[in-house]
Amino acid sequence: MTNSHAKQTMKAVSYSSYGGPEVLETHDVPVPEPTGNQVRLVIRAAGVNPIDWKLRSGSMAEVMSVQFPKIPGSEVAGVVDAVGPEATGVVVGDEVFGWSDTGGYAEYALASIVVPKPKGLSWTDAATIPVAGEAATRGLRLLKPKSGETLLVNGASGAVGTIAAQLALDSGVTVIGTASEKHHDALRELGVTPTTYGEGLADRVRELAPNGVDAVLDVGFGGLEAAMDLRGGTDRIVTLSDGAAFGLGITFSSGNAGDRSAETLRRLGALAADGTLALPPARTFPLTDAADAQRAGEKGGSRGKILLR
Repeated sequence: MTNSHAKQTMKAVSYSSYGGPEVLETHDVPVPEPTGNQVRLVIRAAGVNPIDWKLRSGSMAEVMSVQFPKIPGSEVAGVVDAVGPEATGVVVGDEVFGWSDTGGYAEYALASIVVPKPKGLSWTDAATIPVAGEAATRGLRLLKPKSGETLLVNGASGAVGTIAAQLALDSGVTVIGTASEKHHDALRELGVTPTTYGEGLADRVRELAPNGVDAVLDVGFGGLEAAMDLRGGTDRIVTLSDGAAFGLGITFSSGNAGDRSAETLRRLGALAADGTLALPPARTFPLTDAADAQRAGEKGGSRGKILLR
């Protein structure tokens, strides 16, 4: 990508109506100008997340309104090429990662919360951290698992589950994680005790944890009744993904902009750079193939993080 000082427009992917992936279109739009404490990034990698296609489909229209045309994408990694008048601690040329204010599916984005990208961290790994790292940290903060306790992570092979499991393990917590059998070896390498999800989950977990589980972090679907069976109620069960929670009286945490912390980014970036935190493998798509990237995400089944580059 060329320096934006020579460009007035950029390529961006957006949608102007709710629908399937086919509503995503690539357009030439004006390069945004940073104001306040914002910086502008030349994007090197941008994350593709479930919230992107949930918003695009219109399934969340009642709880989260979208202003059309909408450029999706909330996590980015890139090079600072302009700074707002109130931005401090960052200069043109810095390599950073964080949350986008204007949408990550573009050649350039504005951002208010970014931190330096550690030298040893790839662009794709950096762009993997913000959304999943915030969600994993928030889930564990709500559950407060302590050393010596056992935590069940339902959906342990995805980006959120992978990070949450490792942070819990690092705190001395025993972690049992559900995943497709093809991902079990990867979980074992992290120190997670794997099992399959689906019918009979509670019984399988009891065999692995005869003394019971102390908390359940759910980042999948269809595991909440098994979680209640294991916990004998709804106490210390948090789901980040399953709307069935509302009918069961289980805590559903969706997060908000106020949960976005530069401190969390710095901590997780440093852990990933020094190899302490293993991130899921990346699957990348060109910006102009954003519709295919979302299709791949909606289809599911792969362990990797999906990114645009």
